[in-house]
Amino acid sequence: MRFDQTPLLDRRSFLATAALSWLTPLGHLLADDAERTKGPARSIIHLWLEGGPSQLETFDPHPNEKIAGGTKAIDTAARGVNLGEGFEALAQQMGSISLVRSLVSKEGDHERGTYLMRTGYRPDPTVEHPSIGAICCHELPMGGTDIPRHISILTGRWPARGGYLGGEFDAFQVGDARGKLADVTAAVPPPRDLARVNDLDVVENAFGRGRRERVEMTLHRQTINRARVMMSSAQLKAFDVSSEPASVLAAYGHTPFGRGCLAARRLIEVGVRCVEVTLSGWDSHVNNHQIHKERIKELDPAFAALIHDLKQRKLLDHTIVLCGGEFGRTPKINLTGGRDHWPNGFSMALAGGGLRPGIAIGETDPKGIAGPPKPIPVENIHATVLTALGLNPAKENIAPVTGRPLKLSAGKPIRELVG
Repeated sequence: MRFDQTPLLDRRSFLATAALSWLTPLGHLLADDAERTKGPARSIIHLWLEGGPSQLETFDPHPNEKIAGGTKAIDTAARGVNLGEGFEALAQQMGSISLVRSLVSKEGDHERGTYLMRTGYRPDPTVEHPSIGAICCHELPMGGTDIPRHISILTGRWPARGGYLGGEFDAFQVGDARGKLADVTAAVPPPRDLARVNDLDVVENAFGRGRRERVEMTLHRQTINRARVMMSSAQLKAFDVSSEPASVLAAYGHTPFGRGCLAARRLIEVGVRCVEVTLSGWDSHVNNHQIHKERIKELDPAFAALIHDLKQRKLLDHTIVLCGGEFGRTPKINLTGGRDHWPNGFSMALAGGGLRPGIAIGETDPKGIAGPPKPIPVENIHATVLTALGLNPAKENIAPVTGRPLKLSAGKPIRELVG
């Protein structure tokens, strides 16, 4: 059994078909039209900055203000949009990226904030909401992948879950993409491996007599079949970036996060719907400026190279890139040189998927006293992404245990981004 049964003829595949000598002149015209047409996005890459990055050192600097604590800003390719110092590579790509600078949340705890940012809902003891990646995989047409469609690279403390959609939509968790994926090669020679599978089939059939419904509920057989297909799939090569040219590896940065971003691009190319790549270590209660300086050294080249690579490969129009953490950091620097949790006005970067690029939406108080004049709730980010994916945020699914109808998102799309 495959993870996806219905292959999609995407723009690149259609153009490749159009190159065949037998294609009619009408076919060539249709191919040209396919190249010009921008349909909805079909994939998400989520750069997850675990720990809560400071907006003042990243996407919303306020140089020369007291709240900056000495942090400087740099100009970017997007007119009137600046970044914190250290983002020299990303600054060149800002014409393709937009910033939302006035996000607000009611969750200032790491675990609860992570849940809200991933799902668009606050934690609720009566239901577990699916992450945005799980929704993407559940709602969009299946592609032609033999590997999981929802993947987490360098997974943090709280992995992305399928929630009420089911465990099959949980993120498939992997580590550093510097070599062959672990645990996908049989430990015994092929004849013995096949014999083991046949023996397992005998045991399962015997156990299943009189227990059909219970057996089907476990999804055990489907899981085994999917794993077997995955083990023999050529698409596994997408996890291993070692075959990439040295110049590409260097552009992303020789770090686990950089390799993870490169693997994300490779996975999207083979049809994966959502890839989350985690860069941890942003929890800067102490020594905020130094912590951000070190983290930015990893984030800047990887994020910039990812955007550049997606554009070069004509993937950015159909891929949404998100970058942010669970909340921001206080305008006031504490006695240990750190910034504490601040859900009252923080930032996220978005790119691709037909979203309007090169702008900064919203603003925060340069004095750090008042909240954003036009606050944007976190759930609006989710509604915006779903809209760019061609989905209706107000669509309702029924939670299986409670029977409650639940919207994909309780937010509203950000008009400045989606029109």
